[in-house]
Amino acid sequence: MTATAVAGPSLRAGTLWAGCVAVGVAQVGVVLPAVVNGPIQAALHTSGAEISWIGDAYLLPIALLGLTFGVLGDLYGRKKVLVGGALATAFGYLLTPLASTVPLLIAGQAVAGIGAAALFQSSLAVIAAATPDPRQRARGLAAWAVAISVGALLAPLLAGVLTEIRSYQWVFAACAVIALCSAALSASLVTDSSAPEGRAPDWPGQAALALTVLAFLYAVIQGPIDGRSAVALVVGVIALIAFVRIETRAKSPLLRLDLFRVPAFSTAAIVAVLGMFAFIGGGYVLSIRLGVIQHETPMGIAWPFVLLQTVPLLLGPVLARLLRGIGPRLLLVAGLLALAAGQLWLAAIPVSATGLAPILGVLALNGIGFVLLVSGLTAAMVNAVPVALAGMASGTASVVRDLGQTLGPAVIGTVALSQAAPVLAQGIAGQPAAQAVFAAGGPIAVAGARLGPRVDEIATRALAHGYSVGLVVTAVTAVVAALVAALFLRERP
Repeated sequence: MTATAVAGPSLRAGTLWAGCVAVGVAQVGVVLPAVVNGPIQAALHTSGAEISWIGDAYLLPIALLGLTFGVLGDLYGRKKVLVGGALATAFGYLLTPLASTVPLLIAGQAVAGIGAAALFQSSLAVIAAATPDPRQRARGLAAWAVAISVGALLAPLLAGVLTEIRSYQWVFAACAVIALCSAALSASLVTDSSAPEGRAPDWPGQAALALTVLAFLYAVIQGPIDGRSAVALVVGVIALIAFVRIETRAKSPLLRLDLFRVPAFSTAAIVAVLGMFAFIGGGYVLSIRLGVIQHETPMGIAWPFVLLQTVPLLLGPVLARLLRGIGPRLLLVAGLLALAAGQLWLAAIPVSATGLAPILGVLALNGIGFVLLVSGLTAAMVNAVPVALAGMASGTASVVRDLGQTLGPAVIGTVALSQAAPVLAQGIAGQPAAQAVFAAGGPIAVAGARLGPRVDEIATRALAHGYSVGLVVTAVTAVVAALVAALFLRERP
């Protein structure tokens, strides 16, 4: 008999609390870059590509390692993975405040992201294992989902207050302390569980998947700078082919590729990648607009993201009724169209319109779009397969959502800067100091250097143009995803 089977109510409550705190800590790191991008750029004079890498260094391990951490927890104990993930997150956050260079900052973010991948996966697993009764499990999973929203809500407040009072380094130091508290809470309260039967790590598949995504990201972010996009794309395609061959032959595959033979599941997976790309890409543009272009204060950056994350919490109580009443397909279409409308609205607002009031409608549309998108996607992907495969479908849904949100900042940043660069180059012709900064770090570096009112105006105009184009790309992507959902997603009775 497992420990879970004999756990009493108090132990289950302890596991629930510890699991919710853990996933909240992991979610804080997802939202954090939106607020600190501007202060980091000002302090380290980062280029646009470097800002993309700083954010993706945390997101990438979450997308790549979640399923493997799930297997490791099943084999060796989910509590061990949960505690280890919190300690890794804390270690990464401790590295970040000490980083005086961008590579060290990226390394700290990557370590923290590895820990977060373990936290996302194992926190859900320990709660599910500790609640064998269906009603208890439903309440536990609802609390876990609310904890993600709470983490997303607290992150901008924490970042805004500490950056305003001290500096962005203090934000990461505070996150390290919170992660250590999470590790202690999990070590003392969580009831351990495992399910090793039939489980085995798929290390070749994990390596091939990691190489695939890294190569494609390099082609998008760094390739245009060093001229190696073609080489990176070739490596990515080869790695993807290898991944498919490995997964089709593995006894315990990382991903069940046969799930994608189910039309409804594969359609929902495409919508997941496109939809999360649109949402996170739009959020990235908003963070650059507030922090780098408009030079808002840290709290001026934080409040829009607090309001954005408040909307899902307010709509949470009615989501189950909406899913039952209109179904995942219409929920997805409505959410994606709301996202598209919000992105186009933001693109139309002049960059000179500062403050919270001009973007309140944008925040409401994006918040509504996000919560409808995530709810509809999870239901669509899980309902598309037999009950016995619901766990694998849920894990795969997380992977494709995370891949979409990882690609968002990378692609939109590259598109925006490619549009801004020629406008800026033309405007600063004949200004050697600005041209030197532009050659070294691109348009964002010029905007952060504050080289005088004339150069600042030119840089603002160029970046506003580039990121408005980026918003149009995210809006079009959301509309395409809505069309795919409306035309091809068929719900099971």
